Amino acid sequence: MAQAHAARIRKKDNARRPIGHRHQPKVAHLGDFDVSPRVVVISLLALPIGAASALVAAGLLKLIALFTNLAFHFRFGFATSAPGDTPHRWLILVMPVIGGLVIGLMARYGSEKIRGHGMPEAIESILIGGSKVQPRVAVLKPLSSAISIGTGGPFGAEGPIIMTGGAVGSIVAQFLRVTADERKTLLVAGSAAGMAATFNAPLASILLAVELLLFEWRPRSYLPVAVAAVTATIVRGPILGTKPIFGGAHVPVHLQMSAYGLCIVAGVVAGLLALLATALVYFSEDTFAKLPIHWMWWPAIGGAIIGVGGMIEPRALGVGYDVIGQLLTGQATVGLIIGILVVKTLIWGLSLGSGTSGGVLAPIFMIGGALGAAEGLIFPHVSPGFWALVSLAGVLGGVMRSPLTGIVFCLELTHEINAIIPMVITASSAYLLSVIVLKRSVLTEKIARRGLHLTREYSVDPLEVHLVRHIETPHVAAFTADQTAAEATAMLQTAHQGKDADGLLAQRLYPVLNQDGRLTGVVTRAELLHGDPQDLRPLAELARPAITVHSEHTLREVASTMARHTVTRVLVVAQDEHQTVQGVLSLRQLLHARRIDLHEEHHSERILTLRLPRNPRRSTTDPTGSSAATPEHEAQTSRVGSAA
Repeated sequence: MAQAHAARIRKKDNARRPIGHRHQPKVAHLGDFDVSPRVVVISLLALPIGAASALVAAGLLKLIALFTNLAFHFRFGFATSAPGDTPHRWLILVMPVIGGLVIGLMARYGSEKIRGHGMPEAIESILIGGSKVQPRVAVLKPLSSAISIGTGGPFGAEGPIIMTGGAVGSIVAQFLRVTADERKTLLVAGSAAGMAATFNAPLASILLAVELLLFEWRPRSYLPVAVAAVTATIVRGPILGTKPIFGGAHVPVHLQMSAYGLCIVAGVVAGLLALLATALVYFSEDTFAKLPIHWMWWPAIGGAIIGVGGMIEPRALGVGYDVIGQLLTGQATVGLIIGILVVKTLIWGLSLGSGTSGGVLAPIFMIGGALGAAEGLIFPHVSPGFWALVSLAGVLGGVMRSPLTGIVFCLELTHEINAIIPMVITASSAYLLSVIVLKRSVLTEKIARRGLHLTREYSVDPLEVHLVRHIETPHVAAFTADQTAAEATAMLQTAHQGKDADGLLAQRLYPVLNQDGRLTGVVTRAELLHGDPQDLRPLAELARPAITVHSEHTLREVASTMARHTVTRVLVVAQDEHQTVQGVLSLRQLLHARRIDLHEEHHSERILTLRLPRNPRRSTTDPTGSSAATPEHEAQTSRVGSAA
């Protein structure tokens, strides 16, 4: 049915055009993108948001270093240090619990929005919160994250900075008269700017915004986000430097073909680890939810888990950029590799489910790097840190289900352009396994548990492809403006008695025309049938303003028009002085385009077939070597000759 309807659409489309213009439809008003000059204003607003987010990101990193020094080294300073380097081993067991207690108090008496790793909270704010973030979240989120990580939490700074940068963009937008979509764009611009400043990765931050936060790919959203990310990266330079954060893998230009095959294996293993990590996080969250104590105390219990893990492998605590650097340069020992792979995965997954504050990217970097370093003990040597690098991209692709973001992130973090093909293979393999086995990622599962559904598929709307003139509209019956309501009602009742279901009665919306044939308004069948049968007022007084569209409008424009005016039917009129009525378009007819799309998605068919010539039967050969035709062949030849 859908295929036949598509054929009728094409036939009707060609029939309506003059012969010389059948391949030149009049769609000059339509463009590749729907964009207004206002995008320039929003992009200019993204400049200060990007700069402010960069400063906030730099401040958060310094704040983490300060709390780490205070908690584990009893000194006031902003120099980078690791919790595991403390001379007082007992602090490793105690400080994460103290940090968890502080986080619980801040969440209960400050804002519950600080719980979690930041991205689901930002997504939820965009989906149902009108992209409005409370100002206190902009203060409490980075502070709580700095306390959590500074007291040994095995988390990253990127999730909190996504929430904090987004809060900066949202707060600026809340002081301005902007739409909810523009406020969303500025929120995401702040989030992307914070990411770009944290990791010196503007392109990956833009991709992350597209794949996880914007839910669209349009100029009105891309341009401000790009402006903010670039601005933040430029501002970051003098403060935090411009060198790659992790360097030294030294991937060669040419690889053995066997290495590409092993990249698939590494991707599958990374995908399995991604499944395990995701399951671990939500197993922990479900377990904490069953505890008979208030959630305020959960982060402290998570801190106890962190402390136990830290006693086993102290270098699993904190952000661990130094450990990631060792893994990516091939300098990590076997004990460190196994310790990080096991302990970091366990304490990160179990403690994150407690509702503490911290990000997921840095732990994924460390876990992915440790997985690759472990594979490097078995796989053939390519270069120092090669397998750690590609596995890092694979775990990112599997955990976050954002393979492009994972690939570009690794590229910008290391500047190893020669690793791009292996990273694509590994990340795509892990992504394939993850999307087949799991319905949702570690980032979107929390959204689903709050009763929201988030689709991450992007496709062209079929209503945008088809025009009004592609839809066959039935013959339109009209009333004149001087006819009375009683006369129109009588006509409908007569049609009903005669069971004229395909004529006047089948129509639900009737145009009202004046003596010159001009459209003056519309009346509905329900108004006439349920009105006063003795109403002598002319229809010109009863008619309501007509909602009209033109034949060159897209079906998406029609759907938007129906939604704007809360109607289910519109008149199709010509673009002339008289607004000649060409038909009535209903909401039901809009579904035809959707049916065509469903047909193309689910209907399998073979277009071309290969027909091999039929082999003639073997001919017999006489003893002299000449071939003699069989009697059957002679009979066939005789029939062919006689038919000719």
